[in-house]
Amino acid sequence: MNPLASKISDSEAEIMKVLWEAECELPMAEIRKVLEAKSNWDTSTIKTLLRRLCEKGVVLGSKRDVFYYKPLVTEAEYNEFHTQTLIDRLFAGSAKKLVASLLGSKKLDKSDIEELRNMFKVGDRDE
Repeated sequence: MNPLASKISDSEAEIMKVLWEAECELPMAEIRKVLEAKSNWDTSTIKTLLRRLCEKGVVLGSKRDVFYYKPLVTEAEYNEFHTQTLIDRLFAGSAKKLVASLLGSKKLDKSDIEELRNMFKVGDRDE
């Protein structure tokens, strides 16, 4: 698990999502364009959040004609950290208790359950 994932705040995660979806380095103008379309953040807010992400070592900013930014933490690493944190905090570290909670609260439909069954069968020697 990448320890840098723990340093990303909820607001910073919005910027990270833009970078993850792009799958390549993005200039500030492109990040701003995407975020302004789905939030009411102004340019100074976006610049501040990008600066913080760079200071934390989560994003790399490189100067060319303009600044380009790329994530140093993957979306999978971020999700893994937050999933494990949730399991630790709410279910005493037991993923089994998490799944039981989802089953008990009817949050999973039949296709979800079948998909999970198939995931559990991975590596099963009888197949």
